Amino acid sequence: MRKHELFIQKMSAAGLDNTAIKAFQYYFDKILSGESGHLAEPDIQPPDNAKVIPMTALTESTTANLDKLAVIKLNGGLGTSMGLTRCKSLLPVKKGFTFLDIIASQILYIRKKTSQKVPLLFMHSFSTQQDSLKFLEKYPSLPLDDLPLDFVQNKFPRVRQDTLEPLSLEDDRKNWNPPGHGEIYQVLAQSGLLDALLKRGVTYAFISNSDNLGATVEPRILNYMTDTGTPFLMEVCNRTEMDKKGGHLAENADGKLVLRESAQCPADEVRKFQDIQRYRYFNTNNLWVHLPSLKAQLDVHDAFLPLSLIKNPKTVDGVDVFQLESAMGAAITLFDDAKALVVPRERFLPVKKTNDLLGLWSDAYSLHPDWTLRLASHRITGPLVALDEVYFKTIDQLTAHTEKGVPSLKNCASLVVKGDVSFGKNVTIQGDAVIQSASPVTLENVEISGIYRM
Repeated sequence: MRKHELFIQKMSAAGLDNTAIKAFQYYFDKILSGESGHLAEPDIQPPDNAKVIPMTALTESTTANLDKLAVIKLNGGLGTSMGLTRCKSLLPVKKGFTFLDIIASQILYIRKKTSQKVPLLFMHSFSTQQDSLKFLEKYPSLPLDDLPLDFVQNKFPRVRQDTLEPLSLEDDRKNWNPPGHGEIYQVLAQSGLLDALLKRGVTYAFISNSDNLGATVEPRILNYMTDTGTPFLMEVCNRTEMDKKGGHLAENADGKLVLRESAQCPADEVRKFQDIQRYRYFNTNNLWVHLPSLKAQLDVHDAFLPLSLIKNPKTVDGVDVFQLESAMGAAITLFDDAKALVVPRERFLPVKKTNDLLGLWSDAYSLHPDWTLRLASHRITGPLVALDEVYFKTIDQLTAHTEKGVPSLKNCASLVVKGDVSFGKNVTIQGDAVIQSASPVTLENVEISGIYRM
């Protein structure tokens, strides 16, 4: 039996439709043809400055166009890197409120203030839908009458590296992976939501990760899109040394903007990939999309967008596999006149590790009446936090080490913790600080800067 047929049978038996199967085959064919998924230096260059717009150039702040906007949050992550087994957005972020609380409240605030019924939609993975929708029942006015609150990603079979056949473990859940957030475009169409939004008069979507509370509705960006006819806009930030290992924005030989992820970098080009002077911008995964232009692209490509392959190697129960994925930012290449917008760092506040969560818990950030999370007024960027992974890797460990108090980081530039250090009441971190302890210790009533050893 041909390898294709093994995957088609598996996906069909799982109830996946022809569009999902066709998308998987598109990426699997690239594996069979020996395609690495790499974007190499000879094929790209730094983006033309004319395609990169500074946020400061946007001045029109009217909210009149909000009736054309839908907000979509990617909510498929489980937060396994922090020891979670359920949706990451259920974690408390500020004053006991979770990501989902804050996102829902932001939209309800906008609707009340502007009288515009801005739709909020969540894209879930097969692992996150049930818990999230149950939680959101506390906001009965959030769903709009003519639209669902969510749609669900498909799933792809994991591919064994040795045989290029489907992974077949006894626990079937381990045989599948989410296809990456690049699938959002075809699932919007497949679910009927794209047509429903267009019928409603919604012509733009703002898409972002649910764990990035800096990704708030910004009318100036929407107005720029409507005024200029820009079909696709990616929010980017200036890369720093701490961002150099992540993906970056580039331009291909056809003069189109392109997103290169770390998994797409050839091994012998890592130095140039990490050169933040050559490739100055990284993708925040905050995207603004003109929906009629998206529909036109989907029609041209027969219901899904042919995005760059990300061949993600993983090991599952001792078996080496490939996860075939795509990134939604890769769609920037398909749209003529797409733009990148350089935004301030405060629009990029992702929570990938407990380090990030401690920063948000601290007084470096505050929750405002409009439900936006903002830096203390005197700050430009948040504190850089690096916690000892032996003692702080999981959310349970972080909670245990801060149950008596969260340190003040309002005036902290960076904090490094080495050792089993718990925080009690009245701990203030100033400037750049390193805390080292060879034995378990609880800090309280102390102000720390520089190197602090115990």
